[in-house]
Parts: sequence; C-alpha cells; structure tokens
Amino acid sequence: MTKLAIIGAGYWGPNLIRNFLKINPDLVHAVCERSDDRRAFVAKTYPQLKFLADYSALLKGNDIDGVAIVVQPASHYEIARDALLNGKHVFVEKPLAVTNNECKELIGLAEKRGLILMVGHLFEYNAAVRKVKEIIDAGTLGDIYHLYSERTDLGTVKADVNAMWNIAPHDVSMMIYWLGQEPRRVSARGYSYLQKGIEDVVHMSMEFPSGINAEIYVNWLSPKRVRCTTVVGSKNMIIYDELSPDGKVKVMRNELCADGFNQKKDKYVKKKGEVIIPEIEDYEPLYLECKHFVECIEKGLRPLTDGENGRRVVKVLETAQESLKRGGKAITIAN
Repeated sequence: MTKLAIIGAGYWGPNLIRNFLKINPDLVHAVCERSDDRRAFVAKTYPQLKFLADYSALLKGNDIDGVAIVVQPASHYEIARDALLNGKHVFVEKPLAVTNNECKELIGLAEKRGLILMVGHLFEYNAAVRKVKEIIDAGTLGDIYHLYSERTDLGTVKADVNAMWNIAPHDVSMMIYWLGQEPRRVSARGYSYLQKGIEDVVHMSMEFPSGINAEIYVNWLSPKRVRCTTVVGSKNMIIYDELSPDGKVKVMRNELCADGFNQKKDKYVKKKGEVIIPEIEDYEPLYLECKHFVECIEKGLRPLTDGENGRRVVKVLETAQESLKRGGKAITIAN
C-alpha cells in the first residue's frame, strides 16, 4: 500500500492531510514540520500520525513511497530534488519551483528515475474551471478575444514572495489550460507598500501566439475579496466567479454584432441575450487532486498537472518578475 509523508504543516498542509486521509486512513505515514508550535497544533487534530521536525531520515528510508511538499516556494526545488534523488514520488504545491532551470532539472530527475512529479495547480481539478474549458472547446464563445482575471483580498501578506508569485499561478495555470497554448510575451508592473521589494499589487499582461491577450490583476491589500475571471469571445462571454452564490459559471449571450455596425456613429450595437448558468458537479477539487496523485503512483499514470505543466507556469512568472524589475517592459518568454 502507498505511504506518504506531508512536508509542511502550515496554512495549507492540514488540508492535504485531511484529503489524503479521506482517500485512505492509512495513507499518511508522517508529517514533517520545523515549527514546534505548528507540529503540536496539527497533532491535536491527527494524534494517530507521526510528527517529525526533519524529513531527511524519511527520504533515505523505506517507510514512504512519496511526499507532498507544502512549504515556502523558495524551498520547493531543494526538497523535491532530495526526494527524487532518494527514489520518492513527489507532489509539490504551486509553484513547482522559482526558476525555469530548476523545473527542468526536477523534470529530468523524475523522468530518469521513473518517478511521478506532480504540481498542485488546484484549479485544473475544479469542476467550474473544467466546465469553462468544455464551453470554450465547444466553440460556444466563437473566437476568443481577451481574458481578464481579478484576484484580490486583504491578506494573507507573505514575507518571502510577492503577490504575483503567491496568487497569480492560479490564473496563469487556468488560462493556459483553457486556451491550450502558452503565452509568448509577458509584462508586469507592481507596487510595494508594506515591504520593500515585495510587490503587494501587480498587473500582468500576457500575449498568446494566436493573438489573444490576457490581463491578470492581483492585490493582497484590497478590502474586497474578489475571485473573478472573464473570457470574452466574438459570440458569447463567460464570467467565472468563484464566490458567486448563484452560479460560478455564467455564459453571457451578449454580442457586439458586426451586422449592427453604424458607420456614422462608428460603434457596434450591443444585442442583449439570455444568461445561461450551466450545471456543475459538486466535489472538492483538492480531494480529486490528491486522489489523482495516489492513482498516478499506484498505476504509473502521467499526472494531468505534471512537471512540464508546472514549468509552463513558472516560465511565465519568472519572465514577469524580470519585467517588474525593468519597469513593465514586455519580454519574450524563453523556452
């Protein structure tokens, strides 16, 4: 039977513990967490589990088959590399690493050793996000023109990464997933208020080979919590709102029609139509993601969000970080 260790029991770690145990109560062999306080706190909820301060002995031993890494992004590469070198399957929370080269090395190690490398791009396991993909692929929107995403809240402010690295991986991942293509250029502007050199507010712009443009706005200093993405097409539009109480996905049958073009006024005519709210399955995306990781280990499957999937997102973010340093200059994304 598969045995896992969870490395990191901070904010998100307990959610992984809960879902892996839901799959099988014997699946989690140990939890590794450096903080004495966090270990003690989480151990109260899961007294049946083994809690350790260090993961090194676990990686070198034979008690576990894989690890789930839920720590600060700067440590993802080092821990994932150690795990792969010791023959362990690896699940890494987003982002996979912080540089394209680090991602390439992890992918190479996993392939060479025949191990699973999976990244936690949670929204690709989300039923609403998958429904948007289904609608786009069906051609319901017509030609895709533009995507715009807004993700804001008051906190949680990080000290190790900026708002872009902390929040935007979700949106970059979703947009690449929906469009089936990677952006070729990216630009980003950001503003630091609380900590020097760590942007609290970031505006990103991505250009895709097909001509589609995408905008991402992230802000952890906003009094209003927003989790909304709009996809604009030539025929119809989609609003995906994670927080909407009356349907997370809405297909807006509003159309700017060329046949309504008024040459004198130089404008398009808006034709109002119905709003369609598609039925969406109800399940916890994190459970599906965790279950997929276990199935990949046990059946030798390639993860939907494999190392290459993670690298595509990191390439965008790494290039966007360079754009931030260069005052918003648009930069071509290297392979």
